[in-house]
Amino acid sequence: MNQPIIPPPVTPPSSSWWRRRLVEPLRDLLRQGLTPHQLALTIALGTVLGLVPVLGITTLLATFAAVRLRLNVAATLLIAHLWSPVQLLLLIPLLRWGNRLLGNGADPELTLVQLQLQFKHDWLTALQILWKAFAGGLLIWGAASVPVGALLYFLLRPLLRRVMARQAVVENNG
Repeated sequence: MNQPIIPPPVTPPSSSWWRRRLVEPLRDLLRQGLTPHQLALTIALGTVLGLVPVLGITTLLATFAAVRLRLNVAATLLIAHLWSPVQLLLLIPLLRWGNRLLGNGADPELTLVQLQLQFKHDWLTALQILWKAFAGGLLIWGAASVPVGALLYFLLRPLLRRVMARQAVVENNG
């Protein structure tokens, strides 16, 4: 007897890395019950705290802010860490500007070669230069983060309100 040949099940094509790692998690955040206000605040804070010019404190600051403001910690951390490449690109310029801001004018230009020379000859002076550069960079970041964060929040809130309303209509219809 001839048995019918059953074709193998068709598997859906695998989604791309970009879709699996970025698009779907962000879409899931939209479905998590966050209000447009909370999501806009999460994105604004995640962005601002993801660009802090001190390596290693992004997670601590973002977690503290999210817990304190009762936001989604995972979403805040995701957004903050998505900004890591930009944080690295901004680190050196912010340190240079910070050195100019708080330096007394007698400090050498903040370059890798100058820092290496300073550490070889007088490591305390090199640490003082770095301290001023980091403190000045933090002041510049702090001054810039307030308007950037506020602008992001107020631009995103109405946009997210519309997107989430459309999404609710689509979910209710089908």
